[in-house]
Amino acid sequence: MDKKFGIREVVAIGIGTALFVVLTEVQIPLGFVPNTSLQPRMAVLAFLSAIFGPVVGAIIGLLGHALGDALFYGSVWWSWVFPEAVVGIGIGIFAKKFAVRDGGFDKKNIVLFNVAQVVSNALAWILLAPVLDIFVYAEPANKVFVQGAFAFLGNIIIIGVLGSILLAAYSKIAGQSSSLKKED
Repeated sequence: MDKKFGIREVVAIGIGTALFVVLTEVQIPLGFVPNTSLQPRMAVLAFLSAIFGPVVGAIIGLLGHALGDALFYGSVWWSWVFPEAVVGIGIGIFAKKFAVRDGGFDKKNIVLFNVAQVVSNALAWILLAPVLDIFVYAEPANKVFVQGAFAFLGNIIIIGVLGSILLAAYSKIAGQSSSLKKED
């Protein structure tokens, strides 16, 4: 993992958070489970986490979800904000291994990316979000575990498809432009 944190990362956080907030209202409801839907914003979170790492992913997940909730719903549902950060961290930990910036996001790295996002989403939505819902908001366990399971399924589908496509396309472009180097 690259320990350097500079202007690129700050810009990625700003743009990623803005996109995450704007995409808050772009949802495809699952219909049979309340407050659960397919959300393209998760692909943006995964994309930027896979490129810029866990710190950027965590901040985008936290700020993006909190601001989106505050702006569109009037209050923040914190038990679903923190799991977004977990997804960003979980995917971002493997950013170097994905080799997206180097143009090396090949089939092996697509599989690694999807394993990382499935595990991260499982921790976030099957475990953390329901437990926080129960302890913070006294929500009924049967309701929140069902919501968490369907949020998990929706996220792995959106990230698996849209996130993989975005990363593969970006990696192809980044790999072609990697021959340009800053002169001494």
